[in-house]
Amino acid sequence: MSDVATDPSVSVADAEGEVHHEHASDLIYIKLAVLLAVLTAAEVAWPYLIEDGPFLMWPLLVMMVVKFVLIAAYFMHLKFDSKILTRIFYSGLLLAVSVYVVALLTMHVFDV
Repeated sequence: MSDVATDPSVSVADAEGEVHHEHASDLIYIKLAVLLAVLTAAEVAWPYLIEDGPFLMWPLLVMMVVKFVLIAAYFMHLKFDSKILTRIFYSGLLLAVSVYVVALLTMHVFDV
C-alpha cells in the first residue's frame, strides 16, 4: 500500500484528465534541508582538516555531486518530471565535473 503524500511515483489525474505527480511530503524536504546543511558544513570544514592533495579534492567533488543531485531531484522537481529532462540536466553535471577534473589535473601535471 502506498501513501500518496510520500510516494513520488504515484500519479493523480485531475478532472481534465491531465496527470500530475504528487510531490514529497514536507518532512522529506526538511530532512533534505538538514542533510544539505550538514554536507555544506562538511565542505567548509574539509579544507581545514585535510592537507593539500588527492584527499582534499575527491571528497569535495563527491559532496558537490550529491548536493547537486539532491537539489535538482527534489527542489527543482526533476524527480517528478520526465526522465529526458533528468538526463539532460545530469549530462550537464557530468560535463561540468569532467571539465573541472581535467582542469585540476592539468594544473597538477603542469604545476601551474
